[in-house]
Amino acid sequence: MSDPIEAVILEKLSERDAGKSICPSEAAKALDPEGWRRQLGRVKATAIGMARQGRLVITKKGKPVDPDDFKGVVRLRLPLPGEGTTSSEA
Repeated sequence: MSDPIEAVILEKLSERDAGKSICPSEAAKALDPEGWRRQLGRVKATAIGMARQGRLVITKKGKPVDPDDFKGVVRLRLPLPGEGTTSSEA
């Protein structure tokens, strides 16, 4: 039913306090401890999809970024109450 990568991301986030984030590598390591680097691209792609749906927020330096326009090191967290999607839906 659910994507196993989504399930791992949500599981890792559920282990954190509200508003706290995870590094995408944490989810990748949970999926494949030995070959986690091979999983990282799939984890990020899944996170982007979840962010577009408003189910996840991708942050850089603690601030939400547009899931369609970011580079570099990011973190993943659940949306805060009242927080909408970060993608431009114009």
